Amino acid sequence: MLRNEVFMRDSIPLWLACGGYLFLCVVSTIVIPMMFPELKWYYVLVSYVLVPGLSFCNAYGAGLTNMNMAGNYGKVALFVLAAMAGKENGVVAGLVGLSVIKSAIATSGELIHDFRTAYLTLTSPRSMLAAQAVGTAIGCIVGPLTFFVFYRSFDVGDPDGVYKAPYAIIYRNMAILGVEGFSALPDHCLELCCGFFLLGVAMNVVRDLAPERLGRFVPIPMAMAAPFFLGAYFTIDMALGSAVGYLMRKRMGDKEAAAMVPSVGAGLICGDGLWTFPAFIMTLAKINPPMCMSFSPALNS
Repeated sequence: MLRNEVFMRDSIPLWLACGGYLFLCVVSTIVIPMMFPELKWYYVLVSYVLVPGLSFCNAYGAGLTNMNMAGNYGKVALFVLAAMAGKENGVVAGLVGLSVIKSAIATSGELIHDFRTAYLTLTSPRSMLAAQAVGTAIGCIVGPLTFFVFYRSFDVGDPDGVYKAPYAIIYRNMAILGVEGFSALPDHCLELCCGFFLLGVAMNVVRDLAPERLGRFVPIPMAMAAPFFLGAYFTIDMALGSAVGYLMRKRMGDKEAAAMVPSVGAGLICGDGLWTFPAFIMTLAKINPPMCMSFSPALNS
């Protein structure tokens, strides 16, 4: 196929990938402990040893599902590094190590999206990688500036303010939990994690090896896990999208709808992303939405 030929012709040399990774590993191992003395250099080195395997898993999952699970891999690293660093420096070391691993793993998920786009549009993978590097360089400037816009304009972290920063509290508590070790986890938590992990592996094996007429009834663990990772709000988008697709098939027919549904879905996704900017402007102007959906316990009469 032409796509395969174009994609493989401009593939990225292995020596460049390995050399670049080793260079960044050395720089990070030297610089990060200077910025955060609580995180020793060997913890940074351990982080970079773990990153390739976790990045492969994340890139593979992102390619299949369009979901970047870097945050979840980072949480595992947070527990490990916090436990290794001990009670004195474990919280800071765990949080900084989480940032290192999460950033690297998230990049792998974004790259697989870019490479898939390159494959579909007959674009050189090297061009996509160069664009990713340029975007990263710009982000190193724009990211801190954006942070300070919020930090200077709003009381970030105020429980009663607009920007409560709930994840800051969550991740800090996770680091504290990691410092105390597995003994601080709820009863049977570790056993349940191992059990569901084995269940996911078993379901994949059964689905792949069983006859098609039986395997199609076995749920896909990746699809089942998505709402747990992303939150319940994800199901609302999926339900609305499925309803739109169903109505299009009923009105246009399966054949014509099959060609139109991906385009409509892409438009809805782009529209959702573009709305982020107007929402940001209205937040700066302190404009509240006309209606809000919330869920709270029922009041006892």
